[in-house]
Amino acid sequence: MAVPKRRVSRARRDKRRSNVWKLDTPALVRCSQCGEYKRLHRLCPNCGYYKGREVIKKEA
Repeated sequence: MAVPKRRVSRARRDKRRSNVWKLDTPALVRCSQCGEYKRLHRLCPNCGYYKGREVIKKEA
């Protein structure tokens, strides 16, 4: 029969039982240039702007 090699501490046990490790949905904001939704602190995949300036040139 299987036996635990070491005792599991209360902190480790509680961490496993908690929901701390669940991922949140990514925060979405509107792009100031085109108005499309984009992820926070990343350039807009639609228009290529980040913080009001063009980072990637998008072809029309």
